[in-house]
Amino acid sequence: MKKHVRNDPFADREAAKYDRPVPSREYILDFLTDSVGPMTHEELCAEFGLKDEDAQEALRRRLAAMERDGQAVRNRRNAYGPLDKMNLIKGRVVGHPEGFGFVVPTHGGDDLFLSSRQMRRVMDGDEVLVRVAGWDRRGRPEGSIVDVVEHHTSSLVGRYFVESGIHFVRPDNPRVTQDIMIPADQRANVEPGQIVVVEITTYPSRHNLPAGRVVQVLGDHLAPGMEIDIAIHNYGIPHKWPESVVAEAEAIPAEVERGDTAHRVDLRELPFVTIDGEDARDFDDAVYCEPRRNGWRLLVAIADVSHYVNVGSPLDREAYQRGNSVYFPQYVVPMLPEKLSNGLCSLNPHVDRLTMVCDMCLDDSGNIVKFQFYEAIIHSHGRLTYTQVAAMVAQRGDRDSGVRKQFHALTAHVDHLHALYLMLLQSREVRGAIDFDSQETRILFDAERKIQQIIPSERTEAHRLIEECMLCANVCAASLLQKNRLTGLYRVHGGPRTAKLADLREFLGELGLGLPGGDEPTPKDFQRVLLQVAGRPDAGVIQTVVLRTMNQAVYSPDNEGHFGLNYPAYTHFTSPIRRYPDLLVHRAIRYLIRKGGRVSFVKKVEGAPSLPTAQIYPYDESWMSSAGEHCSMTERRADEATRDVVNWLKCEYLLSRVGEEYDGVVVSVTGFGLFVQLSELFIEGLVHITGLPKDYYYHEAAHHRLIGERTKRVFGLGDKLRVRVSRVDLDERKIDFDLVEDGRRKAKKGVPVSPKALELAAEHEQVRAKKHSRAKKRAASGAAPGATTAKASAPAGKLAKPGRTGKPSGARRRKPPTKKR
Repeated sequence: MKKHVRNDPFADREAAKYDRPVPSREYILDFLTDSVGPMTHEELCAEFGLKDEDAQEALRRRLAAMERDGQAVRNRRNAYGPLDKMNLIKGRVVGHPEGFGFVVPTHGGDDLFLSSRQMRRVMDGDEVLVRVAGWDRRGRPEGSIVDVVEHHTSSLVGRYFVESGIHFVRPDNPRVTQDIMIPADQRANVEPGQIVVVEITTYPSRHNLPAGRVVQVLGDHLAPGMEIDIAIHNYGIPHKWPESVVAEAEAIPAEVERGDTAHRVDLRELPFVTIDGEDARDFDDAVYCEPRRNGWRLLVAIADVSHYVNVGSPLDREAYQRGNSVYFPQYVVPMLPEKLSNGLCSLNPHVDRLTMVCDMCLDDSGNIVKFQFYEAIIHSHGRLTYTQVAAMVAQRGDRDSGVRKQFHALTAHVDHLHALYLMLLQSREVRGAIDFDSQETRILFDAERKIQQIIPSERTEAHRLIEECMLCANVCAASLLQKNRLTGLYRVHGGPRTAKLADLREFLGELGLGLPGGDEPTPKDFQRVLLQVAGRPDAGVIQTVVLRTMNQAVYSPDNEGHFGLNYPAYTHFTSPIRRYPDLLVHRAIRYLIRKGGRVSFVKKVEGAPSLPTAQIYPYDESWMSSAGEHCSMTERRADEATRDVVNWLKCEYLLSRVGEEYDGVVVSVTGFGLFVQLSELFIEGLVHITGLPKDYYYHEAAHHRLIGERTKRVFGLGDKLRVRVSRVDLDERKIDFDLVEDGRRKAKKGVPVSPKALELAAEHEQVRAKKHSRAKKRAASGAAPGATTAKASAPAGKLAKPGRTGKPSGARRRKPPTKKR
């Protein structure tokens, strides 16, 4: 064997895995990088000294696998080279409803634009290799697809059509713009107009549309619940339990067995209570609080899911794939089977349940002075709702209070919890956590599952009380991971990016406000702004703009703190029934309790057997990093699917109300129009820029407004408008409004339009003057009025005239995702 192979740093690993080892992937990549150019399979065999046919075949298979995984690429001469040396970029395709798309590079960097012609070969989600082919008119790098590494769409949901004898399915997913052809022998028993699931049998190419076969008929277009079935299939949400999972769940006993209670701290005498919404079915947390000298003792008990879901079991694998439960209106896709989520792992009242407890002592300022985790058994003494607890707090001291009489045995404990909450609230203010008061809504349905009413959800002190208790437990769990230097998943929320900070400061500056903190403002600085504007008419607008500067929180093994809550370390511990990251944190804590030897901040019951690492916590940093990315993805997937269903329901609700007028508020401003939320219904729609009074409009993104060039009319965030419902497109989830009363205002004197807008205005005036001059010359020379004229266009996204924005009326829009903690 040649020198090259003996120098392979991973040779021992390969020898341990294979009887006839070949060079490792890492070594092959390094070798190709250092070579004078791409090399064929035969040339590599010669360089590596592989003369045996089996070894040569093993290398061929390895090269094919590297090509499949996008680690190397093969050229027309069948020679292999690394991507960067071949000037290729690997990435994921993101489709756009207008037919074009983008490639998001796997290893970061700028997105590459894909023309509609390039998109003919691929579908949304595919992994591809592209090379930069040039630059589009907006200065974006434009990609050319070299190879499709892997297709990620195996099935789609859509509506079945028959036109001119051609049978096809039009995907409901707006990011997939190709129709799926259905051959005659693949149509099943389906009627035109029905919603179906189609399996892709032939993927698209440059000259052919994709083809497939109908595998399931979901039902008629507007059937009750159809929107949920569509979302589940569109977003690839696992919703069917594999047989192995069903079998494992059935083998779990229905109640806590006597043997399970051994080696646990017995807390059944303490009056734990659960506090949840009226329609909640799974209760994963219970709380108990008692006053102590100069402080409080707070116990947060969380269902011990790690006791029932073993590492690597079918239950565990399925829970990982799901990542989290998905909560649609009146329907849940659970992470765990109902036997666990609503049974053994739900802290139902008046039954024994196994839990993991965070036992904390707090001083009279609400600061945690010490904490301890341990395995326990509890017996919930009551299932309370937020409404009941809020009433108990409000009616404290009222001897005739019905709710306090109803729960007389628990009122003292609820009063203790509320007193602690007031202390925690003070601690939160001192810490400087950002407190956004967003308006949530609740959909009420009729008997046929159609929207009856959309009402605002009231966030009471009971909600905040439980939230503060959960925050305490989550902070202690993060601290436990840190103090024991154990790899785990943190909930990470980074600070705002510099560009967003600049826009925010520009917006606040025009209102006579400022954001302190220089280049790196702290959460306290943001909270100071929100407190400063509290009570102002435009407080909601300012809060919205501040919220949009924030990044989205993610799961990561790299602890970078939580900016919004202003915690140096934060994790999720309190919901292992419905979030896989919480289950991983539980396993980490259980590992520390049962690892043997003395471990700080945990309590082990005498006689409890030790558990080997491989059994309870066999994770390294690489696996945990991958798990963080996966769980962040499933969380976003759930949010997008839920938002899609709600948008469908709202569109359906307005279908019968086209032509009706409503009062609304501008909640977002773009270069192509205004998004307006109806004040009575909490439904958003678009007033397209073509529907505004005739003028050229400058879009000042930093100030969230459109300004008329001639009239100086201003349409901005928070403006109150009167609108008419003009169009509802259920398939594309689009709602269009027409302006009835514009509620517009002129730009105030002394409040100048930004220099950027003035510069754009000057440029546009020059363009129009030149155009007018050319028109006069043509008229003088006798040219026809319509002969070869050049259209003057404003810089994209900045200057827009009705009908010339590059966006069609009703352009697809997405509400900015709610920032999660």
